[in-house]
Amino acid sequence: MEKLDLSQLDNEEKALEIRYVVAKYIRYWPWYVLFTLIFLIATFLFHRYTVDEYEVRGSMVIKTNNSPEARILDRSNIFNSGINLENDILRLRSKNLAREALKKLHFDVEYFAKTTIKDIELYDRSPIRIVVDWDHLQVTDAQVELQILSDENFKLVPPEGSILDFNPAQAAGDESIFNKTYTFGQEIETARSKFTVHLVNPGRVGDVVLFKLVNPASLEEQWAKKVNVVLENQFSSVLNLTTTTKVVEKGRDYINALMESYIEYDLNEKNKIQENTIAFIEEQLGFLEDSLKQKERELQNFKVENKLLDVSAEFSNILGKMNSLDETNAELEYQLNYFEEIRRYMEMKSKDFSDVIAPSVIGVPDPLLNGLIQNLVTLSQERRKLLATVNENHPEVIKIDVQMEKIQDALFENVVNLIDNTRKKQRNIQLEIEGYDAEFATLPESESQYTGIFREFKLRESLYTYLLEKRAEAGIARASNVSDNAILDAAKRGTLVFPKKQQNYALAIALGLLLPFGFIVVRDMFDDSIKDQRDLKKHFMIPQLGVIGYSTKDTNKVVLEHPKSAVAESFRSLRSAITYLASGKNTKRILVTSSVSGEGKTFTSLNLASAMALGSKKTVVVGGDLRRPKLAKYFNHSDKVGLSTYLIGKVEASEIVIPSQQENLFFVPSGVIPPNPAELLQTQRLKDFLNYLDENFDIIVFDTPPMGLVSETIDLMRLFDVNLYVVRQNYTVKDHLVMINDLFNNKQVTNVYGVFNGIINSGYHYEGYNYGYGNTYLYSQNNKYMYNYYGEDVETKKDRIKKQKDSLGKKLKKLFRTR
Repeated sequence: MEKLDLSQLDNEEKALEIRYVVAKYIRYWPWYVLFTLIFLIATFLFHRYTVDEYEVRGSMVIKTNNSPEARILDRSNIFNSGINLENDILRLRSKNLAREALKKLHFDVEYFAKTTIKDIELYDRSPIRIVVDWDHLQVTDAQVELQILSDENFKLVPPEGSILDFNPAQAAGDESIFNKTYTFGQEIETARSKFTVHLVNPGRVGDVVLFKLVNPASLEEQWAKKVNVVLENQFSSVLNLTTTTKVVEKGRDYINALMESYIEYDLNEKNKIQENTIAFIEEQLGFLEDSLKQKERELQNFKVENKLLDVSAEFSNILGKMNSLDETNAELEYQLNYFEEIRRYMEMKSKDFSDVIAPSVIGVPDPLLNGLIQNLVTLSQERRKLLATVNENHPEVIKIDVQMEKIQDALFENVVNLIDNTRKKQRNIQLEIEGYDAEFATLPESESQYTGIFREFKLRESLYTYLLEKRAEAGIARASNVSDNAILDAAKRGTLVFPKKQQNYALAIALGLLLPFGFIVVRDMFDDSIKDQRDLKKHFMIPQLGVIGYSTKDTNKVVLEHPKSAVAESFRSLRSAITYLASGKNTKRILVTSSVSGEGKTFTSLNLASAMALGSKKTVVVGGDLRRPKLAKYFNHSDKVGLSTYLIGKVEASEIVIPSQQENLFFVPSGVIPPNPAELLQTQRLKDFLNYLDENFDIIVFDTPPMGLVSETIDLMRLFDVNLYVVRQNYTVKDHLVMINDLFNNKQVTNVYGVFNGIINSGYHYEGYNYGYGNTYLYSQNNKYMYNYYGEDVETKKDRIKKQKDSLGKKLKKLFRTR
């Protein structure tokens, strides 16, 4: 025997399940298309009326301070090779540097093209330029409309709100300048305004430009916040500067100006040492120049008065040595003054050493002193940069203070030693000079006096020449200074960052598909009704005998009036199935019931009976629903006499059986609504009536009340050959089938078969069904008894819903009219 491949069956079942799910939701494709179109149109309109924003990027290389001296003095940093550019990042984002960058630009006036869609900033494409006197009171953040009348004249008017201006409130402008004609180049001055308008692009007569003055202080804060500075990577010293702007050219110019301002700031810090040196030398030269001129005049006068042309040759060598010693002594005195000034700095314990002059500039050839002072000046500059953005309690400031204290201690000790050594050298030189002075004492008095004056003159002349050389060296050093920082990539182009059009369109498509799909899934999760035949098989244990299609006809007698319709054909199929089930009996009793009202019991009963009659079977359909009769209404007959009047003994059986217009089709109305329908249907007269019908008819179709709502239907089912249980698509609740399933499983009822009613098509999933009378049951008799057995009457409910729709439509029309 061949073995059955269960895995293959599982795979086929999974494939069927997938196809079922796909077919179940793909049939809602019009909703997917509709929502997708709505979201795509909304996205297009959003892009149309939204001002684009671009990201502009530039980069620059920053010098890192990792000198060996600083790392030796700060032992905690000896083995740390990491790059810390936080100070530079804070400096680039500071308001002070933003102020310097904005000085190079013309951002204090914003120009816009007048459109009805969105604001378009013109920036450098504006045909006008406005020069503002910010020393005067100005009205800021208020738009003004400028109309170009000719190449010489223009007019200022208040701006008008656009169609899409949902917030028309604006800052109050200077009304005194409006509705007046001015000349280009004319200074416009009022109590609240002072500016001049220049035409930079002639030939634009008739153009309208909106402009707005922006306070420079708010500009600084705004642009300082807009710039983002990040490190390229942890191993480099390259900083990337980015900003988001609505005008690419504007963001580009600001980023480039900011980088240029930072480089200029760094260069000014470097030049500050040379400028301080030149100022110091200039001060010394001022003192020496007066003294040198005085000695020169004194030497000339002495020569004239004493008629001396030259000193004795034998003293020339001694005089030269004395002059050399005097020059050396003067240089030592110059250096000693510098060392004393450095010591005073150290004793003050100052944190700002920007005014300290480097020893190499003065001519002090001490490498250790030069290195210590250079490191101290560098740390002082970094501290001043940092304090521009943070306070003195910041960890980076504290770290720099610790390094400066260590360098100050080493520098103070070094300077004290240099001062002692320099004074010792001065004392030795002074002793040699005194020895040479003793030799000059033997000269004649006039020559001795001349020699003294000449020595003082040469001393001042040499020192003056020395200072001139140092000033020239400092000037050359300042002129040749360049910044250690450099622009790596200047800002050029912008990248669109908002709105992200491709992403937005993709999101619109995704939302257009997912929103209706999600709504349908959630609806199905909370909808407990029977959706399709798969649902029916899962929750309905009774064998299914037939499927009734959905009818779009405006009549309930579909089989009689539209015999060629698909619904009529489905009733013929049901007729064939019933004929096969009860083939051994001459007369077939058929009972039709359901869980609740509104599932199409009466509709099924009427059309099944019509199908039987068309098959040449003498058929009678009985309106056994005594609580809410419908059958007589379908035949346009009165309910005054019917089954209820027979059961209470007022009429005979033959009197309530009424022939219809169709051959072989008869019907029994329900009659007036009795106060005790359950008890009447359980009397012997009902059995007698059924026996009477057996004798006179081939087919008996009995329409009963809903089984899930009343009790007598279960007892009636035992009297019939075939019991049809009607389940309506998208209407019957799954929980309502529990009772019939239990009765069937416990064999309390037999010969029960299911009929799936209201199928929209033969696919996997079907739409709703509009027959029946809802899940309500009205019970009344002669307006004396009125009981609402199962809720609101369907007709009343339909009227109420219709009124609500009409009311909603009126409100919507009124709303649109008001707009």
